[in-house]
Amino acid sequence: MAGLEDLYREIILDHYRSPRNRGELEVPPAHKVEGFNPLCGDEVVLYIDVDPETETVRDIKIAGQGCSISQASTSMMSSAVKGKSLAEVHQLTRAFKALMSIHESKLEGEGDGSDLEAELEGVRLGDLEALQGVVKFPVRIKCATLAWNTLQQGLDEAEHAPSP
Repeated sequence: MAGLEDLYREIILDHYRSPRNRGELEVPPAHKVEGFNPLCGDEVVLYIDVDPETETVRDIKIAGQGCSISQASTSMMSSAVKGKSLAEVHQLTRAFKALMSIHESKLEGEGDGSDLEAELEGVRLGDLEALQGVVKFPVRIKCATLAWNTLQQGLDEAEHAPSP
């Protein structure tokens, strides 16, 4: 199992050292949203360009600073959602958050985790699976989910924004 942990550690470090989709998009048409974790100082800035006709994430760019977990998660998230439909993005977001909450639900005695496993079923997380080790360190879960919460906030704001 140590080999798998080493591989996961390498994936996280690779995304941290060489973040995917780094940069900015013109606002508008893109929507800019910022997330901040006051407990540790992690910052995430997302530029999300959603095609209103096809309801897909046409492009996404990331910026920000913070720990390796938050920045790697942001990079992985940007790669995972780019080109996906909003329905797929919402499903992926729920699946990732379910992965991050497995540890908490078991600690709190919320059943056997089958609801969470059902949320994960059929969703391919790819590199994001490397972050599953974070659940062993509950204080770091907020680092891993910051980008996802920021993405959700940005999509909600963009969806309810008046049309240009």
